[in-house]
Formats: sequence, C-alpha cells, structure tokens
Amino acid sequence: MSQPLVSLRNIEKSYPIAGGRTWVLRRIHLDVQPGEFVTLMGPSGAGKSTLLSILGMLDAEWTGEYLLEGRAVHSLKPKDRAELAKGTIGFVFQQYHLLDGLTVAENLEVPLSYRNLKRSEREALVADMLDRFQLVGKKDLYPNQLSGGQQQVVGIARALIASPKMLLADEPTGNLHSTQAKQIMEMFQALNREGTTVIQVTHSESNAAYGHRVVQLADGWIQEPR
Repeated sequence: MSQPLVSLRNIEKSYPIAGGRTWVLRRIHLDVQPGEFVTLMGPSGAGKSTLLSILGMLDAEWTGEYLLEGRAVHSLKPKDRAELAKGTIGFVFQQYHLLDGLTVAENLEVPLSYRNLKRSEREALVADMLDRFQLVGKKDLYPNQLSGGQQQVVGIARALIASPKMLLADEPTGNLHSTQAKQIMEMFQALNREGTTVIQVTHSESNAAYGHRVVQLADGWIQEPR
C-alpha cells in the first residue's frame, strides 16, 4: 500500500476547566490514503469539525503526530504549516465564506493572490474554473446576487483553483435544498474520481453514501469502523 496522504497518531485536544480539563478529541488514530473519499460522522459535539480543522491546519492547539504527505505537521513552525496548507488543502465551508464585496471572478482569484503567479496566469486559472463550473455568465455578480447552491459552487471552485491534493468539506450541503445538495455531492464524487482526496463532515447518510468509508466519532473518540 502507498504512503498515506494523512496519518494521525494519538491526536488529542482539550480545554482547561475549573478542576481539570474537558476533552474534545481523544487518542485519534487515522490514516487516509491518496484518492480516498472519507466521511466523518457522529452526533453534535463529537469532535468532527474540530478534527477537520486540525487536518486543515486551521487549529494549532492540539497534541499528537500529524503527517501530511510524510511531512511532520506537528513539528512545523506556523509559517511553514501555512505554506504546506496553501499548497495541499482546499476547504469548503457550510457558510460559503465568500467575500461580499468581490465578484465571483474576484472571489476565485483570492487564493491565487498568495502565489507567485503572473496576472495572465491567474486570469487563465480563473477563466478555466468559471468554465468548468459553468459560472461564466455569473462572473461579474456578487455573492448576494446568487442562490445558496450557486454560492456553494463558487466556494468549491475557489477551494479547487490552486489544485489541492486534499479537499476538506464541513457540512457542505447543510444550507442547501435536496436538489442542490445532490449536485454538490455529485461534484465532489467526480472530483474524487479525478484523484482529489476528499474528507467531509456530514450528518447526512445520503451524503456519506458518496464516499468510500465512514469514520464515526462520539465524545471525541473514533468508534469501531463499519
């Protein structure tokens, strides 16, 4: 078997409280292979979104070992973590997180502004994404002029514009009706077939069915696989 894209060993997260600590994650061991589509499930408060934030390097307050493509994330300085994340990870959020004052095309260009690319290169990548996700006719619109489903499509396009190896999605269809949700999940499935590793957090059994494997969490612990 190839080297895991993600390898977590003994990942733990807790907060101090009066008289002790409250645990969010306990002894998390998880490997994700390149090209897998993994779903994190469990009740509210199980630690799913926290684990996704650690995977996405949005949360640095944890202990344990995290290897990404063989690189020891737990040993990296914050600046190096940020560089690794930008080059490897795309994030899709439930709330879209689009910038209201920017057009669709400008929102797509934001992740490219951190890279050493010529303007012509950035414009070519934006044009490619607009075409790929059928957003050409909406490129000059602002987020408040789009439906929820359209905003999420823009969010996915933005997450993918820098060609990440891993796409992390936190309740990506939570604000969408069922038809839009199906379109988004089919999009994830197609991206996964093209080689993008996908890790999603969801409460939806139908969304989980698009993936290869479900990892159940409860009270911060990974449960037996099913």
